[in-house]
Amino acid sequence: MTRQELFALAALGLFGAACGSDPGFEGTKAPKVEATRRADGSIDDRSMCDWRGKGDREASETAGPGAIQPNVRRVWQIVGTGEDRHKALVCREIDTNFDGVKDVVRRYNEKGESLHEEADSNYDGRIDTWITFATGRLAEVKIDADRDGNPDEWKYYSGGKLARIKRDTNRDGKPDVWEIYRMGRLERMGVDLDADERVDRWDHDNEVRRRVEDEERKKEEQAAAEAARKAAEDQAAADKANEGVDGADSAEPPKKK
Repeated sequence: MTRQELFALAALGLFGAACGSDPGFEGTKAPKVEATRRADGSIDDRSMCDWRGKGDREASETAGPGAIQPNVRRVWQIVGTGEDRHKALVCREIDTNFDGVKDVVRRYNEKGESLHEEADSNYDGRIDTWITFATGRLAEVKIDADRDGNPDEWKYYSGGKLARIKRDTNRDGKPDVWEIYRMGRLERMGVDLDADERVDRWDHDNEVRRRVEDEERKKEEQAAAEAARKAAEDQAAADKANEGVDGADSAEPPKKK
């Protein structure tokens, strides 16, 4: 696993569940604040949250565990009118290495669901990790591994589980390796050998495919057995009902005195 992947996972853990929790941050490096200063003497921490000069937004800053000075900023927006008027968290950014510059930012919708996250995982001042959420759940992660400003690895998730990966291994700006996952496990890998963005060879993990096929077959057999059981019960109930009707029809009418 690359450092950027670890950083992305750490960022996900740092920010907590997409829709709810709001944990603090535990840094791994000694505090060292060296951000630049503006002409007016204020510190420029390269904020990525859009809040300055906006009357409907306010920001709060806190120091996470291990930080001497505040390194976490939360930006709140006033939404709604009348009795429905309330504050909603719309942006949160963190200085994870305590150098005074914000290097991870996550944005939210008015419901508090995560929308996007961006991170500078190697602290060179450039974003190299992009995370997208759908209905508050992880949907896509893009990583710039060669530091050229463009992603060369794309990860896609379905139901919170890794579904497929595209990689640009020859750094030509186009994917040439595809990895397909099922139930979060690698099933097959496709390789483009002639740079036409088409798979020329599929390499299968036969063991994984066998396990998946066995699981699917068992599910089909269980479904068929359940359907047969239900059909038998329905038939038995119908036969019993018919016997009752036949018995009533064959009964002799009472004799007149």
